[in-house]
Amino acid sequence: MGDTVYPPIAPGANMFGNMPGYEGMAAGGGFQPPPMPLGPVAPPQPGPDPEEWIIPTLSEDIAREAFRSFVATHSCYSESPVNDGVITNMEPFNTYRYQLETFTETRKTEQAEKPYEGEQADFNILPAPQPWDIPAKTPSFFTKHKEKIRVPFTSSIKQCTNCNALGTVRCQECNGNGTKPCFLCNGSGRHNEQGCSSCDATGKKRCIKCNARGNVDCETCEGKRQMLSYIQLKVKWSNHEEYHAVPQHSGLQIELDSVSGKQLFQNSHSLLYPLLGFPNPAIAEASQRMIKDHQTKYGQTSRILQQRQTVELIPITKVNYKWKGEPHLYYVYGNENEVRADNYPATCCCVIQ
Repeated sequence: MGDTVYPPIAPGANMFGNMPGYEGMAAGGGFQPPPMPLGPVAPPQPGPDPEEWIIPTLSEDIAREAFRSFVATHSCYSESPVNDGVITNMEPFNTYRYQLETFTETRKTEQAEKPYEGEQADFNILPAPQPWDIPAKTPSFFTKHKEKIRVPFTSSIKQCTNCNALGTVRCQECNGNGTKPCFLCNGSGRHNEQGCSSCDATGKKRCIKCNARGNVDCETCEGKRQMLSYIQLKVKWSNHEEYHAVPQHSGLQIELDSVSGKQLFQNSHSLLYPLLGFPNPAIAEASQRMIKDHQTKYGQTSRILQQRQTVELIPITKVNYKWKGEPHLYYVYGNENEVRADNYPATCCCVIQ
């Protein structure tokens, strides 16, 4: 038997479109629908001791120190309210925050090409594997990542059309002449009524870009003259995060996604069931709604690999104090003891000139 002859000319996209699993290549490729997901498995229900659901009350010392650190970051704030203010009342408004993460894998195919570097042209030797059957190393769960894979048995060789398979193209810097007008004498050969010393009175300088050849390596094929044409599989792992904080009525008008809280419960599975029997019905409702939305939204175009749900208790303390006989307030929130103090009573007028 003779040696296997590989196709010297790349097939068109319509040829790729006849491959099972790659019918969309005739239109340029696109997202590949994922395999059918498995049904969710019910996780154990949260059951921590009641004491674990309580955050210790914030002390006056910690509240005052957090206030002091906050004021220190504002150059126009006087420290007098911190030093002389008297705390009159501290009210806890701790609230729950629910977080849902859905880790997905998306696969997309497209026609691609690269400079030919001796790779085997294996087009149609065997049937190309289905897009979702091609091995790809999954990163750690909930870690974003991308990967490009050349689909086996789709590669063929074609001539580079950018340089007509010459490997070189005309140098645009010197218009293919190999020389450029001398910058000192402007191509006249003379400078200061003498022969130009920069170009030896020739009026021309060697083109540095093409080394005086008049042509440069083709950027498309990198001088190889041929291109390898193939189907490229683009795999993308994404982590879709969504939060829901139970409304608290402290008066603190701020999003709480920038701070952390005390983790009360966390579980993960390939497909989650909503939390059932959670003490706060708003969290149970958010879990049911968000899980349904994620599985419907991301399950259409991606494969859901893992879901994780977390419940935190976010500490919020409303601190009431008096300064110069007038009532004021500020908030301390999150494990980081962040402070929000609208209408701070002792500011100066800073003018930047």
